[in-house]
Amino acid sequence: MMVVMKEGATAEQVDAVIERVEAVGAQAHLSQGELVTVIGVIGDREHVSNIGLEGAPGVDQLVPILKPYKLASSQLKEGARTVIDIDGRRIGGSHFMTIAGPCTVESREVMLDTARLVRDAGAGLLRGGAYKPRTSPYSFQGLGDAGLRLLADAKEETGLPIVTELMDVRDLEAVLDVADVIQLGARNMQNYTLLTEIGRSGRPVLLKRGLSATLEELLMSAEYVLKEGNPNVMLCERGIRTFETAYRFTLDLMAVPVLKELSHLPVVVDPSHAAGKRDLVLPMSLAAAAAGADGIIVETHPEPEAAICDGAQAVRGQEFADYMRQLEQAAALAGKELSPVA
Repeated sequence: MMVVMKEGATAEQVDAVIERVEAVGAQAHLSQGELVTVIGVIGDREHVSNIGLEGAPGVDQLVPILKPYKLASSQLKEGARTVIDIDGRRIGGSHFMTIAGPCTVESREVMLDTARLVRDAGAGLLRGGAYKPRTSPYSFQGLGDAGLRLLADAKEETGLPIVTELMDVRDLEAVLDVADVIQLGARNMQNYTLLTEIGRSGRPVLLKRGLSATLEELLMSAEYVLKEGNPNVMLCERGIRTFETAYRFTLDLMAVPVLKELSHLPVVVDPSHAAGKRDLVLPMSLAAAAAGADGIIVETHPEPEAAICDGAQAVRGQEFADYMRQLEQAAALAGKELSPVA
C-alpha cells in the first residue's frame, strides 16, 4: 500500500511511520515530492494489512496498490515520473537521451573511433558489449575483461558514460568498475538472482524486455531491482517474437504509451535489434520518439560491413550525425527536452 502523508508533515512524523512499517516486518520506500511525501509499504499482505496507521499523526490516507509490481507502479508516484541522472545526463520525465555505440567491443581502434563519432554527434551515453549472449556457442562471445578495459579507455578519452551488458553475477564487480549503466539483456530479463544483485549494487540498469515477455512480466522483473533500494531502472522495448518473418522481431511501439500508463519508470526503445536491417532503424527510431519514448539505444559502427557482430543493423558512422539530427527533431516535436552533455 501507499501511505500518503499530509502536506506539511514533519520529518519526525515520517520517521515514525517508517519505524512502524519496519516494525511489522515490511519495507518502507520513501518518495518525497515538493508538497507531499509518499511511503510505499512492501511486504507480506497480512503484515501490511495490520500496520495500523489509520489516523496516525501526519498521515493523510492509506491507498492500496493493486498491481503486483508495487514499486514500479505509476500509483506510487501519483502522476510524477522517475528521472534518472547519469553523470549529468538525464532521462525520464521530459528528458530524452540517445545511447549509441557498436554491438560489441571489437578492437581499440574501432571502439575509440565509434566513441568519438557518438560524442561529436551529441549522443548522451556510449554502448558496447564486452560480454555477448549469442544463440550459437560458436559465435563471437565478446572480449570479456579486455573489452571492459577498452570501454574504460573510450570513457576516459571522450567523457561519455558507459552502458554495457552483464550476463553473469561473477562478472558484476568487473562491470561495476567500468559501467555507469548496467544493461540486462532480453535473455536475462527473468534471471532473478542477477536482478537482485544489480539492485543491491545501486547502479542504474537498462532492463530489456524478454523475447516473449508480457509487459507485466517486464515490470515484475523491474520490481526485483527496485525492491533492493535501487530506483534507477529504465525499461527497454527491443522487439518481441511473433509470427512475422520479414524482420528480426516485431517492435511493439504500443508498449511505450502503455508502460508509461502502468509505470513511472523511463522507457527506452531499441530499434536496432528489432529491425535487424539498417534501413528500418531510422523510421522506427522516429516512430519511437513520436510515441513518447524517453530514449533510444541504437547501434552505430564506422564500417558496418567489417563489424564482427550485427553490422547489418548498425547505422553507418558517416550517417550517424544526420540520424541524430532527425531523431532529436522528432523527440522535440513530442515535447521532450534533449539531455545536455555534461
